[in-house]
Amino acid sequence: MTDVTVVGAGPTGLMLACELRLAGVGVVVLERLTEPTEQSRGRGLHTRSVELLDQRGLLDRFLAVSETFRVGGFFGGVHKPWPDGLDTAHPYGLATSQTDTVRLLTERALELGAEIRRGSDVVGLTRHEESPAPGVTVELADGTRLRSRYLVGCDGGRSTVRKLIGVGFPGQPATVETLLGDMEATEDRETIAAVVAEVRTTQLRFGVIPDVDGKAGVYRVVVPAEGVAEDRTAAPTLDEFKQRLRATAGTDFGVHTPRWLSRFGDATRQAERYRVGRVLLAGDAAHIHPPTGGQGLNLGVQDAFNLGWKLAAEANGWAPEGLLDSYHTERHPVGAAVLDNTRAQMTLLGTDPGATALRELFAKLMDFEEVNRYVTGMITAVDVRYDVGHEVRYNGRHDVGHDQGEEGNALLGRRLRDVTLKRSGRLYALTHHARGLLLDRTGRLSVTGWTDRVDHVVDVSDELDVPAVLLRPDGHVAWAGDDQADLLDHLPRWFGPPTA
Repeated sequence: MTDVTVVGAGPTGLMLACELRLAGVGVVVLERLTEPTEQSRGRGLHTRSVELLDQRGLLDRFLAVSETFRVGGFFGGVHKPWPDGLDTAHPYGLATSQTDTVRLLTERALELGAEIRRGSDVVGLTRHEESPAPGVTVELADGTRLRSRYLVGCDGGRSTVRKLIGVGFPGQPATVETLLGDMEATEDRETIAAVVAEVRTTQLRFGVIPDVDGKAGVYRVVVPAEGVAEDRTAAPTLDEFKQRLRATAGTDFGVHTPRWLSRFGDATRQAERYRVGRVLLAGDAAHIHPPTGGQGLNLGVQDAFNLGWKLAAEANGWAPEGLLDSYHTERHPVGAAVLDNTRAQMTLLGTDPGATALRELFAKLMDFEEVNRYVTGMITAVDVRYDVGHEVRYNGRHDVGHDQGEEGNALLGRRLRDVTLKRSGRLYALTHHARGLLLDRTGRLSVTGWTDRVDHVVDVSDELDVPAVLLRPDGHVAWAGDDQADLLDHLPRWFGPPTA
């Protein structure tokens, strides 16, 4: 019996496998497809995803196959310059094809010792909550059975795992649909660019992007569908693309030789629960929404980053009570907020006079730096904050009015950006092994009893005005202050009981 079965070898499942293996947890990843898909829907890694790649020492691999971009706001078709003062040392995103993302995460998961089984289609699931050896058994289409202590469904919006455990998926059905595909065209590039620029003055759900993913002469075509298809699992045809291009742009650009064709709608749905006993959901299995703002792949990878260390703690036997449940508590509201902002963006992308007027107003508001920074922080997920449930103490006192107390409380629950340390270099270079970290400028604190789970670094930074911070393995601040007794109260909450 393995520790964890992950169903789905997309970015979410692979990131989760990497996080679990960093903690020495046995992982088997089951993937229905026999080969990685050539479809590259998700092409953008936002700032928070860039940060977490850096936290795990993966950023250089991604920079080698990506282009950086800096677009502020990026909300509902409204693009503004990158705002000043965004709380990050990585003020950019990465244009990375999903195929490259999957390839690089697969390579890393295999390096760490994960097992990936392709051509493994899950058709059944049995939970053993009360047996002497509790766990989960999955049945594959070929009759094979695999048992593990925990199972995570990362198997997409039509998740088999979610259906098998009976978790509801409420939300709003699709009202509009968009065709998406990669293909070649006979029309010259300049003419295509001119037509696209003209059409997008009124129809922002339209685009023809040249040389997609570095493939010369291949265009990514996005065009509104005529309506919502009865069978949304059926791929559109090339003739359907041509018809919609002519209806929207007055020409089909001579498109031909499609690489892949697909469709997506504006449905928004979210799983009622992210955990049912020993079965959990992450990524699109837990939430679906329109791709506006390019948040879907990022949201899933960040789900995995939140879940990985908690599930590893549970599997390794040191998780405090409620830690694994905090995955749902922390990530469900984040998913709900993304669903809400994509609904708002779809409204802004409308073509009726009301939507046009609203978009013009929103564009003016985005010219205010504070608004731009707020929206950019929301889309890039650098503003995500979890409730860690306490205030900063100094020498046993609540000291909220103290300058350092104010900064410390502002940090609680947020991820700490990649600050530069006087002796140790960059903070994120110290987080590659997915352990907790006490960053201590006082030199008086101790994590004795937790050294198998928490690193202690005595150092200072000009960018950090608090005596000490305790970081969870995902980089979020769980505690700040200078009081040893207060620290000892909070270490067990996130890192379990001390060892002898």
